[in-house]
Amino acid sequence: MEHQLDYLLAHYGYFGIVLALVGGIVGLPLPDEIVLTYVGYNIYQGKMLYALSVVSAVIGALTGITISYLLGIKLGSPFLKKFGPKIHITEKKIERTQALFNKFGPFLLFIGYFIPGVRHVTAYLAGISCLGFRKFALYAYAGGVLWIFTFITLGRVLGHDWKKAEHYIHPNGGLLVILVVVLVFLVFLYRKRKKRSL
Repeated sequence: MEHQLDYLLAHYGYFGIVLALVGGIVGLPLPDEIVLTYVGYNIYQGKMLYALSVVSAVIGALTGITISYLLGIKLGSPFLKKFGPKIHITEKKIERTQALFNKFGPFLLFIGYFIPGVRHVTAYLAGISCLGFRKFALYAYAGGVLWIFTFITLGRVLGHDWKKAEHYIHPNGGLLVILVVVLVFLVFLYRKRKKRSL
């Protein structure tokens, strides 16, 4: 994997980050968090610039999730069920994400990036359920920026130990999601109380 990422970044530079994340978010079997932490490691080594890397990753992720959303609107559920398995979006992932989407609504677009196998489906479901673009963009884009910042920074901080990020991603992913959900809920309560006091 490291050699493939080296090739990608050596030959395509920042544009390689964009390509990898567009493909990964749409549903290609690319390990997005590993790509981001490896980019962070390259920043640590001085091979890439932090700001340009984050901007490139944001462009890639937001483009990918917007394409997924538009596909959901235009082609609907039959497209996802027919072509999803070809890009590793299985019926089980769709059902699991649908249950979460029904429970959390648009908040899932925000936290879905941190749940492996869910971020690839949330935007399709948002499009299929005809969620308005403004609401979609608010949650999906904010979540994407936080996700990118988290994993690029993690790779940069870990430095030579960037591969350890894999251990933080999967075992602790649930904990991270819970922390994000709690944070979002607290912000929501704060805004609600502030509106009532006005």
